Amino acid sequence: MSYKITDDCISCGACEPECPVSCISAGEDKYVIDPELCIECGACAQVCPVDAPIPE
Repeated sequence: MSYKITDDCISCGACEPECPVSCISAGEDKYVIDPELCIECGACAQVCPVDAPIPE
């Protein structure tokens, strides 16, 4: 089960550099996580100011 980024995302980009497998990228209206690459480490959730990344 990977993490996903909810609509609470404010596109600040804090999560992207924290991902050890580079599975986070900027989407149209929020950042997105590639579920095929996500290793469920939670690094993105630890740095998000609005708690947008959650376990799927």
